[in-house]
Parts: sequence; structure tokens; C-alpha cells
Amino acid sequence: MPPTLDLSQSTHAKMIISPPRLNLRRAASYQHEKAPFSATSSRFTFNHLMFSPPPSPGLPALVPRPRKSSTGPRPSRVLRVVAWVLGLVLLTFIARAVVKKNVRVPVVGWALDGREEFEMVGQYDLPDFPTPIAVTDRNGRSKWTVSIPPTYDFPLTVKEYSDICVTCQEVAAHVSESHGHTSSQHAQFGYYYEDPYFLDVSDAEKRGLLPGVEGKAWKVTAQAPNGRLVGDKADGLVDKSICKTSLTFVLESADAGLGPTMMMLWMAYGLARKEKRSFFIDDSRWAYGEYTTIFKAPPMPDCNAPPRHEMLPCPHNARHLVVSAATASQTFGKSFNREYENPHRSNVNRERPVYDLARVGYEALFRLNDEDQPYVDHRVKELRAMAKVSEGNHNDGMVIGVHIRHGDLHPLEYQYNGAYVPLNIYTQRSREIVEEIHNFSTPLGGEDLVAKQHSFMILASDDPDVYETEEFSGSPRAQEQIKLASKQHIQNMNPDKTVMHKFVDETFGWEGGFFASMFWNLGHSTLNNINVADEVQAPLKPSAETMRLRGLIGRAYTMDLAVLGQASDAVICTMSAMGCRLLAVIMGWEKAMEEGRWVNIDGDFQWTALSL
Repeated sequence: MPPTLDLSQSTHAKMIISPPRLNLRRAASYQHEKAPFSATSSRFTFNHLMFSPPPSPGLPALVPRPRKSSTGPRPSRVLRVVAWVLGLVLLTFIARAVVKKNVRVPVVGWALDGREEFEMVGQYDLPDFPTPIAVTDRNGRSKWTVSIPPTYDFPLTVKEYSDICVTCQEVAAHVSESHGHTSSQHAQFGYYYEDPYFLDVSDAEKRGLLPGVEGKAWKVTAQAPNGRLVGDKADGLVDKSICKTSLTFVLESADAGLGPTMMMLWMAYGLARKEKRSFFIDDSRWAYGEYTTIFKAPPMPDCNAPPRHEMLPCPHNARHLVVSAATASQTFGKSFNREYENPHRSNVNRERPVYDLARVGYEALFRLNDEDQPYVDHRVKELRAMAKVSEGNHNDGMVIGVHIRHGDLHPLEYQYNGAYVPLNIYTQRSREIVEEIHNFSTPLGGEDLVAKQHSFMILASDDPDVYETEEFSGSPRAQEQIKLASKQHIQNMNPDKTVMHKFVDETFGWEGGFFASMFWNLGHSTLNNINVADEVQAPLKPSAETMRLRGLIGRAYTMDLAVLGQASDAVICTMSAMGCRLLAVIMGWEKAMEEGRWVNIDGDFQWTALSL
């Protein structure tokens, strides 16, 4: 007999209870399941007489079962997070309203529809720097304008003008898209397209969007500089009204060269005349000093210049426009070319409308100062007299003007790029021109030897060594009023070094031509070891001596151009130099283009005004 388990002596009167996971499911016989058929008998079996023992209880797992990962947050948890976020936003809004309870958002009623009201997008205060801003009405319809604080310095910096132009395009495109237009449609608009969503500064001030000069939104701490408009007197006539529309050209440029600025200045004047705008020039930060150091003051309009904060670099349909080298791509870019180039011509006549704008500016603005203009007039007569042949001959000699640019500018033609056009090409082309004109210039179609003998070249170059070369040693300079001398020439004029004399700083010459780094370092002592990199990091205001030297360079450059353009029967130059393109404008279209007297030896390029 097997031993039995006696529980009566247990000190613990407790029962062992099976865990809840016990499987108490009955066996199949208790569920009245049908037994399988027998192979040797009928359906009768002994299974229905027997009871199956209950299954063993399941034991608890030794290791906890891993929890099933949830595929997403519970809905109740998401709702709690959303409620918390909305609560924080509401509290933030209430706190900001309390802090800003005394600040009123500028609201402006729109004149076209009395039900529309515009306010600044997402801002309580106007920005304290120049930038385009967008405004929207309560129905979500937007417009945009340009905000320049009235207390801000004028003119703006080159970078600020450039940044405003870029931002103007972005804001205009964004506002246009908000009205259902695509960015590609906005980019296809013409030069004189008037953006219906642009609000001019004066209109914005009338509607209360911008506070204007007297507005309390601007904290006026000092009188903001108004720049220096050439010819504008400080005590201007008070009875003159403000110009309805205007174009102001700012002479400041990061380019040391004078040529590109002059071309843009002439074109800007011609554009202002065509668009019936009053024209002003600002020379506040011009690298060459005051405009009247080189030129006479431009003709002044019979109205006063507008407030400086209303002068905008963009869009072009702004009532008062500012143009500078920094905004040249905006004013004289692709849309300008599409508007003014003649699409029906493939030769140089395609550029005739642009040329005419520059020619209008040249005739109005290229008037040298009272010291240089008389000298240029006398020099032109002197050179023309040298080419004149005595009475009895049919033709006078030819004056061939040669303009040679070296320095930091290299030709466009590939074979000379990185170097310069050889000097013998200039002299060879000069001889060819004289032969083309005078080989058959007599009344009977014969060669005019006397006219050939009286023909000669006059030279203008930024490289003083060119005047001493074999090719041009016998050619007179275009002008001798102001000369750029080489270092060797200056040292030859110094006193004998064996004799004690007052110390003079190291000689500064122009060997090789005009270099921008040399120009920016004019007037700086070499004892300070200041280089261009240091100058960029710590820019110094140019001294009076520096401005005097820069002014002399500008005067020499303009006198060279004046004499070459007015005294020459033909001009030989390279298109890569802006002075070459200016000479074509000075010569006039008929003489330069139709008669072919403007000769470019730098590749097969035709005349163009700007290369942007």
C-alpha cells in the first residue's frame, strides 16, 4: 500500500489554492464529443464509459512574459497632450496681450474697399532696419511695401541695397502666390510691370501702415544723415514742392574702377529722362570724393528731392527709385535687356536703344570741371591742327586714338586671356585703317600720300611704361595735364641720394597699370605695413591726401577719354575695358558704328553697355 500524505498534523491550517491560470477545461468526453469510428466494429467503444481525469494545472512561468509593444499612443494620452499644448498657447497669448496692451497694431483702411483693413503680418512693431514687409487683411489677402526707418542713414550701404532687392523679389513672389499666382508667372513679368500688390511708401503712410517721419513708432534720437545730393543746397527753396517721381543715382561702389560707374550713371540719367523722373546724384561715399572734383554739377530739377526713406531700390515702379552699382542687376538686368534691346536685329543695331540712353546721359553729364574742360578743348584743337594739311590737298591726316588697358584687367579673347593684347597689334591695325581710308581718297580714286604722312596715333593708357615702348615712343599722349608716372620716373626726379635731404616715404608708381589694391591703398604709408586684408578687417576713413590722389586719377581718366573721343577720327581699343565702351558713346553712333571708326581688337565682340 503506498504511503499517504497526512495533513492533519500541519501547523498551518491553510489550503493550497491553484493559481488563476489553471486550465479547468473538461476533457472531450465531457463535451459529448463523438468518438471516432472503429475499423472492425460499429461506432460502439468503451470511451463513453470512462471519465478522463482533469488536466494538470498550468504552472506559473519562471520568467515574466514580455509585454506587447503598443503600435501607437492611447487616444486618451493624445487628447491630454493636445489639451496641454492648447492651454500653454492660450496662456502665452493672454500674457502677451497683457504686456502689449498699450501697443497698437498699425491698421490701415484700404481705399478701394471700405470693408478691407490691413495690418502687419505677425509683428507688433515695425522693424528698425530697412526691409520689405507684408501686410494682410482680415480675409487673408496680402500686399507688401518697403519699410526704411526715417532715422536711418542715407544712403544705405551697398550690402543693404543688395539685400533689399533680393528680399523684394521673395516677398513679391510670396504675396503673388497667396493670390493664386505661381512663381513662374511672377518671373515672366516685364520691365514696366506694375505689381498690383505693391504699396508705395507715401501711400502706406497715408493709410497708417507706416508712421512716417512724425510717427511715434520711430524713436528719434538724432538727426539722420540725409546724404549729399550733388547741386542740392542745404537752404533749398522752401516754395519748391517735392518731385512727383524721381531717380537718384548713388555713386558708391565696391569697384575701384571709374568706368563702370560712369556708364551706369549715363544710362540711369537717360532712363530717368525717358520715364520722366527727376534726377539726382548722391556722392556721400564715393571713392573718388566729391562729384564736382571731376565734373560740373548736373542740371537740377525744379522740385525738391523726396524724403530719403521714400527712395527705394525696388520695385522699378516705385515712385522714387534709387539706382547704384549694388542694384545694377535689378535696374539694368535681364528684364531691362528684354525691354530695350531690339529683338529684330542680330548685329550691333540690337543695342541701339541702350546706346541712346547712355548717349543722353553723356551729353548732359560729361562736363568736366572748370580747370579741365578748357584744357581738353585746347588739346583737341591742338591735335586736330597737327593732322591738318596745307591748302591744296584734298584730305587731312587722320588722328588714330589708341586706348590700352593693362593692370588687373585682361582681354576677353581666349588666346590673350591672362595676359594682354600685344602692342604691335594696335600699331598694325592703325596702319590698316589709314590705308583703308587714304589708299583711294583722292578725287580720282588714288592714294593720298600727303594725308598718310600727316596721320598719327595718340595714346591713352593706365600703364606709364607703354608710352616708352618702341611701338609708341613717338606718339603723343592724349593729355598731359595729369600723368600717371612709374616708380623709376619718380626716382629719377628725386635729389641725389648722396646729399642729405628731408625724408620721403617709399616711392609709389603705377608700373603695369591700374590695380584695385593700389587704388584702395593710396595715401597709406608703407611704414605701417597695412595690406588689403588688414584694410578689410579694420577699414579706415580715407584721409584728405588719399581723396586728393584718387581725385587726380579720376580727372586723368576722364580727360583721356574726352580727348580720345573728341579728337580722334578712329579709336582702337579692347572691349574688355569699360573705357573702350565709353569711347564709343562719346564718338556718337554714326561715326562709331555706322562708319566703323570704333575698332575693337579684343575678339569678335560687338558693343554692349554693361556685363552683369
